[in-house]
Amino acid sequence: MLSRTADHLFWMSRYTERAENTARMLDVNYQTSLLPQSDAVALVGWQGLLSISELGAAYQDKHGDIHVRGVMDFMVKDESNPSSIVSCLSAARENARAVRGTLTTEVWETQNQTWLEVKRMIKDGEFERDPAQFFEWVKFRSHLSRGVTVGTMLMDEALYFMRLGTFLERSDNTARLVDVKFHAVQSDFYGAASEKDQEYDFYHWSAILRSVSGFEVYRKVYRDVIRPERVAELLILRPDMPRSLHASLNEVVGNLALVANEQSGETQRRAGKLCAELKYGRIDEILATGLHAYLTQFLDRVNDLGGHISRDFLVPSIE
Repeated sequence: MLSRTADHLFWMSRYTERAENTARMLDVNYQTSLLPQSDAVALVGWQGLLSISELGAAYQDKHGDIHVRGVMDFMVKDESNPSSIVSCLSAARENARAVRGTLTTEVWETQNQTWLEVKRMIKDGEFERDPAQFFEWVKFRSHLSRGVTVGTMLMDEALYFMRLGTFLERSDNTARLVDVKFHAVQSDFYGAASEKDQEYDFYHWSAILRSVSGFEVYRKVYRDVIRPERVAELLILRPDMPRSLHASLNEVVGNLALVANEQSGETQRRAGKLCAELKYGRIDEILATGLHAYLTQFLDRVNDLGGHISRDFLVPSIE
């Protein structure tokens, strides 16, 4: 496969997944903001959202003070923000258009229709009228895109590069979400909390789980009250949790093996080592050494892995 074609397929899937993850993070923040809380606590949540995406400076340059409507608009429909939902869906569609001949009709029409529909919804003010419904729509379109891809694409390198992009992006976003959100509520880790704090924490952890479609999964796996260390274990180490770091890296390793070439051995080794550490890791050891430090290192390694994938497969070799 031409490296240019692989690049478009890889980034089409990454941008689609990024739009979904942005919608998930905005949705959990929006739902949490509806709970009784002080303005200062609510502000921390929106600051955290910008921090997850490393967009705090870009937002403040354009909007100044952080406020709900400003952050929502910046992260949903600001085309100058490359990580906004509209920008991601536009980039996904452009990458799909560039390799239209490689995609099935169903995959192309799904990407194209998503872009046309999101433009209409933004223009008609549907996002402002019901943000929660808009975020659900974005998630649904991402689910549809993945389903149509798996259901209609030939199981060859094109599909493998698309899957590689999806799960590399997912591992990055889940790590960012866990890192920032665990810093927002710390009473469970630092002594006894008041009854009011515990009640708020329950809704906070529930919201985090719902943001990765993990609330019902948590109940099924642990059958217990929501505890932060178990939330961390579910989202980091469980291989059967679809959006966990472990499950995502399993997919990255598997799809790397399917597209391997003569120069990708080091990339496969790094991916395999990271996956093995997740497979044999223990949550008590991770928490003892520091969750933030662990996730920061994980993000650095995923970013490095993305660079190696780009070098091995997506950049044309110079003879």
